[in-house]
Order: sequence, then structure tokens, then C-alpha cells
Amino acid sequence: MTTTTPILFEYILTLVGLSSLFLFVNRNNRQDLLNTSLIASIGIFIITVDLWVNFDNSELGYQFACQIPLIPEYNLVFSLGIDGISLLFLLLTVFIMPLCIFAASSIEKDTKDFIAYLLVIELFLILSFITTNLFFFYLFFESVLIPMFIIIGIWGSRERKINAAYYFFLYTLFGSFFLLFGILYLYTIAESTEYSVLSTLILSDSEQIGLWICFFIPFAVKVPMFPFHIWLPEAHVEAPTIGSVILASLLLKLGGYGFLRFTLPMFPVGTDYFIYVVYLLATVSVIYASLTTIRQSDLKKIIAYSSVAHMNLIVLGLFSGSFQGIDGAIYLMIGHGIVSSALFFCVGVLYDRYHTRAIKHYSGLVVTMPLFAIFFFLFTLANMGFPGTSNFIGEFLIFVGISQKNLFVLLLASSSIVLGAIYSIWLFNRVSFGTIKVGQFSDLNRTEFYILFILTIAMFILGLNSELITDLTIMPIKEILVLSELKS
Repeated sequence: MTTTTPILFEYILTLVGLSSLFLFVNRNNRQDLLNTSLIASIGIFIITVDLWVNFDNSELGYQFACQIPLIPEYNLVFSLGIDGISLLFLLLTVFIMPLCIFAASSIEKDTKDFIAYLLVIELFLILSFITTNLFFFYLFFESVLIPMFIIIGIWGSRERKINAAYYFFLYTLFGSFFLLFGILYLYTIAESTEYSVLSTLILSDSEQIGLWICFFIPFAVKVPMFPFHIWLPEAHVEAPTIGSVILASLLLKLGGYGFLRFTLPMFPVGTDYFIYVVYLLATVSVIYASLTTIRQSDLKKIIAYSSVAHMNLIVLGLFSGSFQGIDGAIYLMIGHGIVSSALFFCVGVLYDRYHTRAIKHYSGLVVTMPLFAIFFFLFTLANMGFPGTSNFIGEFLIFVGISQKNLFVLLLASSSIVLGAIYSIWLFNRVSFGTIKVGQFSDLNRTEFYILFILTIAMFILGLNSELITDLTIMPIKEILVLSELKS
């Protein structure tokens, strides 16, 4: 539906206005910078929650839609709209960003520039999730690269940060060439890049197969899937803590969102043709990443490879072709966004005190940092999909969905339950128990406590109230499955 009042356009203008407030603060006054940007990000969160309150779960299609013609002769329209899926990712973005800005008090170098890049990333992510035009999705999808590249390259923690930034940039850029080609091909056929037009476009089987490849590769790189995963552990290790949080909780979700929004409903013939390739790559990624996690000695690499395993389990859910599998994949993406953020914040807490991420230097933290150990234990349970946490519901639904399609894939994918428990419990055991090595470190400060406490509450709310997510996803998933069936 199209509204007479462009609510989402006003939403974006408000977003830009709030984000610009900190520009008027002197860069030498760090506290005022942090306070102003935090207030702005909380304001963005509040007006996004207002969108959620006014959203109708029972309605098909996009709501609060608006269109702004930019180049009429080329049928280029800046169109916005949200459905239940895009609203969930929108809420995740505006929930995580205030926590990142709150944690930015640990950034001493060029704080104003750092906050500016965070707010730009937030804006591009929001635009990626609410635009209903494929061209503008591509534009914002790629634009996120630039501020993230700069954050890793400037505020990274070690000498290899430049290499990591280029890994991140070049891998993602490589995949995007395929996406651009696919968009241009669709434009030559439909003379439009509007999702409402392209989703009903009738394509031949060979066209669907070719375009499926063009759309699969960039999102597979972003997830990332084997063998495109090399950039992620490197980027996580070298990025500052906040950069790792954004990477794991938000940027990786662009890949899953792309599969949901474009690959699955638009090219079902290609999905059927390559389904066993997807199953092979995703299961190899899950098992390989889980086994690699077990042998890591760097705290950040453990969480990074764990994210690869979880994200590829999500891919299996998305391509299961079942309602439960897709629903579980969306649920796990939101849950993983919260849990992975918390785990990276926990690693950041340790790094700020001892300036190393090597596990061999940490032991006995349950004695020296008991409050930290409690939070770390809770998020360790969540990371292994313990009942009552947000990840459990997502993983359970994914396994139910896969079981309806392929029992052999289910058998391989379910190994992640055992492997996840091994690396999660072993990590907690090595860090928390044993002989004290790191001295009498101070426990969590107020900022760290508030961040981890908020994430804990969110994790348990989602783990105990599944309707918060499933009520939003019912209609969009039905629409995806109907479109896939019609175009098969």
C-alpha cells in the first residue's frame, strides 16, 4: 500500500537530523560528543519502536510505503516500505547502535570521527532494510563498506589492521560485481528495479539459473559461506571491539536478508537447481567452522568462527524451503545479533584490561572478575543454543525445517549442537577456572555492566517470548513461499 503521508521519508529525515546533532559539538569535548550521539541514537530507537507499535502484523506486503521519483525518464524511484522481516532487522540495528555508541567511551583517538562513521553505518543499514528498490538496496549495501573499511583500518588494534581492512573490502567488492550485473540485466528486461515489479517478473529457467548465481555469490560472501569466509576472522581480529560487534550483529545479516528478499522469491528455479550445492557448502561451512573454532587460541577468532558456523546454519534454514526453516533462520539471525554482540563486548572487556586476546594469558577469572564470569557464562549458554535463550528457538525451528526436506543434511547440520557445546564450554572453562594468571583485575565498570545487562535482558526476552518475532514473520514468509511456488 502507498500512504499519502510519506512516513518513512519523514523517518529518514528525522534520522539524519538526530544523527547530525553531534556535528555541532566541539571535537575536543569527548563527554559532550558521547552524550549527544547517545541521545540521538536512543531517539532513533524510540521512533523506530513507534513504527513497530503502529505496524499491522496481519497485513500482506509493505506498510508505510512511499515513493519519490528521482529520474522519471529512467523509471528510477526512491521507494521505501517495511514488512515484518525488514522491521525486525531495523529494530536490531537501532537496538545495537546505541550500545556501540555507549561503549565508544573507550575510543580515545579521534572520537568524533569514529562516532560519525558509526552513525553513517547505522543510516546505510536502515536504508538497506527499508528500501524497496533493488538499485538503492545495492547502493546502500555497498556504501556500508566504506565507513567499516575506515573503522578497521584506523581504529584496528594491531599492525595487520590494514590487511584486514583490504580483505574485508576486496572480498565484498568482488561479490558485488555479480550483483550489479544481475541488477542491470533485470533492468534491461523490466525497465524497473522496483521489487514489486521484479518479484512478479516471468523469467526463463536459464535466466533464473544465471541470475541466481549473480545474486547468490555476493550474499554468500557477506554471510560468509565457505570458501568466501577468509575475510571474516581476519577482520574481526583486527577490528576494534565495536567494529567486531557491528560486523557480527548487523553486517553479516545483510547476506541473510539478501537471500530472503531477492534470491529465494525471485529465482526459485535456480534455488532448486543448485540446492544440493547450497547444502554442501553450508554443511561444510558449519562443520569446518565449528572444528576450526575448537582449535583457536585467540578469543576473537573463536567468536568469529562460531559466527561463521551459526550463519551457515541460518543458510540451511533459509534454503530448506519450509516455513519453519525460514522462520527459524530469521529468529536465529536476530538472536545471533544479540549473543554475538555480547560475546565480542566480553572479549573487549578482557582486552581493555590486559591488551591481549590469547587464551593462554587468562585463567581463574571467576575469582578475579566474578560479575564478568556470570555474564560470560550466560552468553556462552546462549551461544550453544541452551533452552530459554534466543538462539535455542531459532536453531530448533531450523532443524525442524531441514527435517522436512533432507534427513541426511539434518544429520550433518545437527553436529553443530555437539561441536557448539564443545567449543563454548571449553572456552568458558579455560577463561574462568584454573590457576589465576592475570592478577587482580577490576571487575566490570558501570558502562560495561549496563551494556551486558541490557543484552542479557534482550536475550532472555526473545528466548521466552517467541511471539515477538514469529508474529512479524508469518505474513512475509507466506508471501516468499507463494512467490517461489508461482515462479517455479
